[in-house]
Amino acid sequence: MISSDNFRKIWFGCADRPQMFRLFDRHAKQPGRFAADAIPLYAGEWFELGQSECDYMLDVLPPLWMRGGMFVLREFMIGAVTSVFFTIPINDRVRHFHGYCDLSRRQEVERMRQAIVTRVSRPERAMSEAERLEHIWSDTRDAYRGYADETWPSSVRGERWVMVYSSKPQGEAKLLTDLTEAEIVAKLPIHYRPTHQALAA
Repeated sequence: MISSDNFRKIWFGCADRPQMFRLFDRHAKQPGRFAADAIPLYAGEWFELGQSECDYMLDVLPPLWMRGGMFVLREFMIGAVTSVFFTIPINDRVRHFHGYCDLSRRQEVERMRQAIVTRVSRPERAMSEAERLEHIWSDTRDAYRGYADETWPSSVRGERWVMVYSSKPQGEAKLLTDLTEAEIVAKLPIHYRPTHQALAA
């Protein structure tokens, strides 16, 4: 289970409006996503979006509260987890972010804001292994990703899988955490691949 202390970037680049809505509920196919113990699925996830997307969400409903370049939606995803939108000046540029915060946790919103600033201060292409896998999951269409069901061994049920190219015409379902380096690279956008592999592609 993902720890709700784990603030994680789930998309590289700036999400447009269709991508934003997909990222809001990228766990839609998780069978128990509204169970109490599924809170860590959402809590801690964040991504960047544009000003127009941020403004649009502010106009959807009156926010639960606003302060210091942040506003919180009054509709909760699960438990005390809801959407928080951040407007943060970074390196003389104003940027906008969405994150899921568990409001039952003290100082969670401020902690996420600091986590975003810390991560964005690092090079964009310096993706960790976990970030590469999260981007792949976010970028894969629902028809080509899912959660291991009863057709999988009991030890991996509930884990995420994605389709990869194989000798089978329809491809092969493979656990996200079992992807090889070559499969990971093939699924990343060219500009986020290691330089020598991007040139080869």
